[in-house]
Amino acid sequence: MRFTPEEIAAVTGGSICNGVQGQSTCTSFTWDSRHVEAGTLYIAISGQRVDGHTFCLSAAQAGAVACLVEHRLPEAEEAQIAQAGAALVLVPNVQAAFTQLAAAWREKLQGTVIAVTGSSGKTTTKNLVRDVLLAHGSTVATQGNQNNELGVPATVLRADVDTKFVVVEMGMRGLGELQELCTFVKPHWALVTNVGESHIELLGSRDGIAHAKAEALFAVPEGGLAFVNSSDDYAVQLAEYGQVNEHGATLVHFDGSGCAPEERPESLRPSVWASDIQVADNGCASFVLHTPAGSAPCSLAMPGVHNVHNACAAAACGVSAGMDPALITRVLGEARAQTGRQNVITAPSGVIVIDDAYNANPDSMRASLASFAAMRTQGSRVAVLGDMGELGSFAEDGHRRVGKLAAQAGLDRLICVGPLARIIAQSAAEEGLAESAISCVDDAASALAQLEGSLHEGDAVLVKASHSVGLEVVVEGLVS
Repeated sequence: MRFTPEEIAAVTGGSICNGVQGQSTCTSFTWDSRHVEAGTLYIAISGQRVDGHTFCLSAAQAGAVACLVEHRLPEAEEAQIAQAGAALVLVPNVQAAFTQLAAAWREKLQGTVIAVTGSSGKTTTKNLVRDVLLAHGSTVATQGNQNNELGVPATVLRADVDTKFVVVEMGMRGLGELQELCTFVKPHWALVTNVGESHIELLGSRDGIAHAKAEALFAVPEGGLAFVNSSDDYAVQLAEYGQVNEHGATLVHFDGSGCAPEERPESLRPSVWASDIQVADNGCASFVLHTPAGSAPCSLAMPGVHNVHNACAAAACGVSAGMDPALITRVLGEARAQTGRQNVITAPSGVIVIDDAYNANPDSMRASLASFAAMRTQGSRVAVLGDMGELGSFAEDGHRRVGKLAAQAGLDRLICVGPLARIIAQSAAEEGLAESAISCVDDAASALAQLEGSLHEGDAVLVKASHSVGLEVVVEGLVS
């Protein structure tokens, strides 16, 4: 982004309230005052625990060109900020103003903007799409999993005018949220990884989730592309709810299930798909990628057969951008898992830790347990599974299904963390996992205490739960 303080005030309907005028331009932004440098726009977010307005002076002294604020500061402080050369841009609502800036900057972008969403796999898919397209041209993508009302405009603002591809991950919890994000993101392409059960507490059913996810497809304009997983049982509804055909967009199906295209109904036949899927001892899949531009073998370095779907999604974007399948598969083979998302770590003790602690829902739990079961291990196989949040009235059923899957995963030991995870333990026992192999604890520290001193070289530990459970404590304790 490139905005002068005066331009920021004009775009947001704000005003410069401390009298600083000038031609300096904001070329970066942050809401963390520790990251301010020369040329920064400091965003003063009023959080539940910390009010960013209290750091405006330190931001100005660190080189900020302007501070975006929603209330006046003490007179003496405003004078010091002015003396440091930073403008105070006063707006009614900082977050809304930040979005307005992103909307204004979006109008200047010349590249292809791609929205990525889905119930699970969207961060991994976004990373793969980023990696693939980066091999074809300049690409900016959502950092980490910053896919909310701050992270989405931040992604747009990080792009240059001539950035070739802007890959925007979009999260949502309810109806209308993706639609609102798309009003300023204005994606040329939109990709939905799948329709699962995350956020079912608020949306009531998978059909409700499909309606919400389809809002991204609804935003695709005439001539744009809508990417849908043809093996998802809501593929037809996604296209229907997103009114893809009515808008004149092109529907692009991808499929990483290994199913042959002719086995699908004609309306769901993928143009990009995988065949001959095999899983190595380390849990990583290899397959043959088929595209309209040709076929090429691909071997992933990320564990989990479910990542074949994510890879095919990224490949569909690459082929649509005009890339050669051989280049696409080379990039996919070099991609690595993000921390907290099925990242395989070998601890100094020789214990293999599968760090999947960032988040969890019934769909991602199923994928992780299937991947863990497919891995070949020399020692014991241990799973540390915690509560899954935001399931509402579906919580008991969701945790019970995970317990059944855990019992079928060939585990030698199961540690369940949190009150809801006790349902996992109960269900696993009912499905035949020995009660002596199951334990329940209240928190992550207690789970780590159970593991310490009981693991040996060659053992493998899967760690997975919703982020609120804090199972990264277990991962850090095992690998340190």
